[in-house]
Amino acid sequence: MIGTIVNTCTIIAGTLLGTWLNRGIREKYKDTLYTGLGLASLAIGLNATIGNLPKSQYPVLFIVALAVGGVVGTWLDIDGRFKRLVNRRSGKEAEAKLGDGLSTAILLYCIGPLSMLGPVISALKGDHTFLFTNATLDFVSSTIFASTYGFGMVLAAPVLFLWQGLFYVTAQLSSTAVSDELMSELLIVGGIMITGSGLGLLNLKDCKTLNLLPSLLVPVVWFLFR
Repeated sequence: MIGTIVNTCTIIAGTLLGTWLNRGIREKYKDTLYTGLGLASLAIGLNATIGNLPKSQYPVLFIVALAVGGVVGTWLDIDGRFKRLVNRRSGKEAEAKLGDGLSTAILLYCIGPLSMLGPVISALKGDHTFLFTNATLDFVSSTIFASTYGFGMVLAAPVLFLWQGLFYVTAQLSSTAVSDELMSELLIVGGIMITGSGLGLLNLKDCKTLNLLPSLLVPVVWFLFR
């Protein structure tokens, strides 16, 4: 778990640095950062989806996953509950955006080849290279996020730890549980979710991305019972 621990610590460190920088950044520059984060999210999300679509053995599975997961997530109002929980004590407009920033950061930190494959390789081969690389990227990202949204972005760190820990433990229990085929399906769905977050940051469309979280369970269930 050393790779995951390092990755988690870099997010905390980046958040502390970004929070310190936040005090000296004027609003117009924060708006520029919002735009940059939105564009980066679009690029990362589209790359994950388009890059993995040719690897999919079930080309319509991601559509079914988004439809089923979206309906379940909307019924549970995951996005609304999360943002109300995060923003319930926020009065300022900048603080009120914390929920949007946090949801985007969690998706960027957790849904990606390095973050998902890294714990598996770490568990099976003892190689932490993927996670150390991801930690470096997350340090930069968390600094930018915290410089825009503040110290509340540190809440993404324990989420990442639990997420990567799940993959690590699963891989240790069964080396075949997290197959390349399943990983591709998860990355396709996750990439679409990150793209939706990017649209929200750019104020183009509030996709309520967190309502799509149950979509990640659909490929897992499919591969369990196919």
